[in-house]
Amino acid sequence: MLLFQQSIALALPILWPGSPAVPASRRAPTFGPMLPSSSISLRIGLFGAGRVAVALAPALVAAGHRIAFIASRTPGPAQALAASLPGCAAVALAAAQATPPPADVYLLAVPDATVPPLLAAARWPAGALVAHVAGALPLAVFASQPLVRGGVLYPLQTFSPGRAIAWPQVPLFVEAAEASAEAMLLALARSLSQRVALLDSGQRLRLHLGAVWASNFTNHLLGVAHALLAEASLPFELLHPLVRETVEKALAAQPTPFAVQTGPAVRRDAPTLAAHEAALASHPAWQALYSQLTANIQAAAGAAG
Repeated sequence: MLLFQQSIALALPILWPGSPAVPASRRAPTFGPMLPSSSISLRIGLFGAGRVAVALAPALVAAGHRIAFIASRTPGPAQALAASLPGCAAVALAAAQATPPPADVYLLAVPDATVPPLLAAARWPAGALVAHVAGALPLAVFASQPLVRGGVLYPLQTFSPGRAIAWPQVPLFVEAAEASAEAMLLALARSLSQRVALLDSGQRLRLHLGAVWASNFTNHLLGVAHALLAEASLPFELLHPLVRETVEKALAAQPTPFAVQTGPAVRRDAPTLAAHEAALASHPAWQALYSQLTANIQAAAGAAG
């Protein structure tokens, strides 16, 4: 753990504006400066070899850290990821749980459902800093492990194979119950990103929920659109300018994206809505979704007056 002591001061500015009397659940995070890559160098043990781990591991190395080992229930991906990182070993998950190799931080980049059993099965060194990277998993998941310092390092981004991630722009959110764990995770986060803040479990869950609507559901709807056009031998690229304008307009909208809603639902164009639903007769699930979204758009427009 090189230069960590010198970096603590940089890692702990005032993150939350406003009066101390304001409840944490009502405060908005603000973001501090990115640390130079030479400010902190940590030895990291990484559990997981999936999408998040594959994106996170090389970014950590590029920021000056060392990935000591990759442990995963799937040996092939773990070995491939470890081979791409200097001085990194692939370790069988059972072996890593039985005796976790030495590390300054253990990061759990695994599916949410596997975090509790992984925590319970591993024989963590007393005082070990163990952090998960999940958006919806509370800090309380560490309550059953009193000997470890639990924490969260949550990157608000979507990860897919072959897609480069601009880590300095990725919002990273930290939570920990113990001050030294919080300080180390903040320093680690700031070595990766310019957008780092503290966020409690309740706020993080709401943020993750919003992200699912903004990213996952949007992507699914684009998949539906792709399929409908393909049935008519129309290229999906025809929609690219429309999608870009829709997203850019929504991001710039005031006071909310509801204010710039367009289309047959918001203007209550009954003949067009009926024609669309008829065209979806061979896709009853999409037809039902179309009707539900139409009703929701109209309700939102009505509430806005």
